[in-house]
Amino acid sequence: MAYEPLHHKYRPQTFAQLVGQGAIAMTLSNALEQRRIAPAYLFSGPRGTGKTSSARILAKSLNCLNSANPTPNPCGECEVCRAIANGSALDVIEIDAASNTGVDNIRELIERSQFAPVQCRYKVYVIDECHMLSVAAFNALLKTLEEPPAHVVFVLATTDPQRVLPTIISRCQRFDYRRIPLDAMVGHLRKIAQLENIEIPLESVTLIAQIANGGLRDAESLLDQLSLLAGEITPDKVWDLVGAVPERDLLDLIQVIRNDSPEAVIQQCRSLLNRGREPLVVLQNLASFYLNLLIAKTAPQRSDLMAVTQPTWVALCEEANFWPTATILQGQQRLKESEYQLKNTTQPRLWLEITLLGLLPGALNQTETQGTAIAPPLSRSTSAALPPPSSKPEAPSHPFGPVPTAPHVESQPSPPPVVSPATVPIQSPPPPLTSPGISPPPGGPLTPEFINGDRPVSPPQNSPPAPPQQSQSALNNGAIASAASSTTTTGSAISSLEREELWRGIVAQLPLLSQSLFQDHGKLLQFSGHSALVGIKSPNLLKIAQSKTTQLEEAFEKIAGQAVRVILQMGHDLDEAHPLAAPVAMNSAPTTLPLRETSGAIAPPPPPRAMAAPQMPPPLVPEIKSVASPPEISAPVAPITPPTVAPEPLVEADPQESNLQAIAQQFAEFFAGEVIELTHLVPQEKVQTPIPVPEPSPAAPPSTTTPVVQGRPTKPPAPDDEIPF
Repeated sequence: MAYEPLHHKYRPQTFAQLVGQGAIAMTLSNALEQRRIAPAYLFSGPRGTGKTSSARILAKSLNCLNSANPTPNPCGECEVCRAIANGSALDVIEIDAASNTGVDNIRELIERSQFAPVQCRYKVYVIDECHMLSVAAFNALLKTLEEPPAHVVFVLATTDPQRVLPTIISRCQRFDYRRIPLDAMVGHLRKIAQLENIEIPLESVTLIAQIANGGLRDAESLLDQLSLLAGEITPDKVWDLVGAVPERDLLDLIQVIRNDSPEAVIQQCRSLLNRGREPLVVLQNLASFYLNLLIAKTAPQRSDLMAVTQPTWVALCEEANFWPTATILQGQQRLKESEYQLKNTTQPRLWLEITLLGLLPGALNQTETQGTAIAPPLSRSTSAALPPPSSKPEAPSHPFGPVPTAPHVESQPSPPPVVSPATVPIQSPPPPLTSPGISPPPGGPLTPEFINGDRPVSPPQNSPPAPPQQSQSALNNGAIASAASSTTTTGSAISSLEREELWRGIVAQLPLLSQSLFQDHGKLLQFSGHSALVGIKSPNLLKIAQSKTTQLEEAFEKIAGQAVRVILQMGHDLDEAHPLAAPVAMNSAPTTLPLRETSGAIAPPPPPRAMAAPQMPPPLVPEIKSVASPPEISAPVAPITPPTVAPEPLVEADPQESNLQAIAQQFAEFFAGEVIELTHLVPQEKVQTPIPVPEPSPAAPPSTTTPVVQGRPTKPPAPDDEIPF
């Protein structure tokens, strides 16, 4: 006789033998006794909970030959009961929906259901895993389920009722099977162990029931495997057979982690791996044990919530007293994050050890300390409460050495300075040249800078200084305002990095449409505190930028805190830029410099250094080299203009031109003597004025020969020379 597994041998034969499904068994039994048989039933629930067994019991109860009517207690001895138990009954058809998913299979089933049963009272169709049917198959079954023949009963079984159409569910009586309770499963397994003479203690039976997770078929299959072992079935044998980490080993691992011993953690981990445990299984079992530890910490009286034996539960409750709840939760989070890494790595042993070392209390505390040590960002109110930066800016560095700076004088309204005529000879500058592309600034023509000499000004007034006025934009843009302020105070040029930073701040103050123009095509070439020179790439964009000069000046005023005159030029080359002078604003205080007639306590200024003044395309402002020496005004340089392509010469039609002139013109065009663009390379339709051909005289017939030059015909243009213009 063939071997019969335990889950087949001890399959329930009546509704009274169903384990853990008392409500369903009672409902179906009363329906059979009252002869209230529904045309269709839907059994849904997890695997191994009795769905298919209930369908077979229902089929036997409807068709038992030893009873004149349907009964909840079939005999199990008649021919029909035995045929149904063996799966050979003609009127009870079990269909696996996973292999019969098409609409054709359902149509065939519907056609056969119209025939009367052969030997039973009811023809029963059991469709297992019905959620695998297609939508078309479900739709084909709708009408039959709603109005089936009187002798047909449909039983649909599924583990995923969400995938069954709601129209199908509404036409069936639905019974939801739940997982088998732990106590009911333990009692059923102990009964089987006694009948099969299996030597197994209660702890092992409980462990089997917990591992089965509510599935009776899984528990019976595991008990069947354990019955093949020699001797008493201990919990360690159960853990070894299922491939999980023994709970005692997990408890030891928890203890060495709590002791913050890296060496012991590595040793315990490698001991588990050397015994054949998979790193991923170790990680998952440890995460489950952390959950058990948390339950033992928070609810020590709920031992039924965990799959551990009673001795392990007692030891776990004692161990939980040494663990803070926050540490347990941090360890669970670390294990959760490491599971994905362990699944996708090629070195799972390495990453398992790294993960276990990260569970040590020292590592968790260090991570928490580093997280709290990060200072929160300053809020707007906190930054506003900070003291403002010093109003005296630092002198910018100069590439040719230190530049003497004037003493800082607070900005105050005062009349314009009076320059003594005896100190500086007044030179009448030539009239400034104006460019058609650049409009002169509203403040008047540019004033030439004094490069090698000092500008004598009046001594500072003795009036009390007024508090400095700083704009809100300058406070918000610290670095940009510092560069602009230093330029305004010292009057020296700023470096290229400071100029780029200042330009970014200026562009940020512009409207959105203007930002893209000046950010991509504009560049700040020079800034002297009162004037700014901005270069634009192309002439077309320069015309557009000139209409936005007011926006630029407003942006400069927001950043620099004073009125700034903006001059636009074409190109980004600083050598071609205009040399800017810092014009004195009417509402700002003059820059005070020490006079030459002061006492010897003030050191004389260093000798003048030659400074290359940036230039710009025309017009050029004359440059005054020195005040003490006679002024040398450089001659204006002619503007550098790009070479222009001469337009194509047009040959005027002259009726008096002879045939010789036409031949000479063709000869010159052929050899490209003095002509820049060869007209014979241009397609014939692009020649604006064709070369006139004189009409032949009436006396001479028209010549059909090719005109010759110096005894040879004109060479026609080669195909290689026909290059498109």
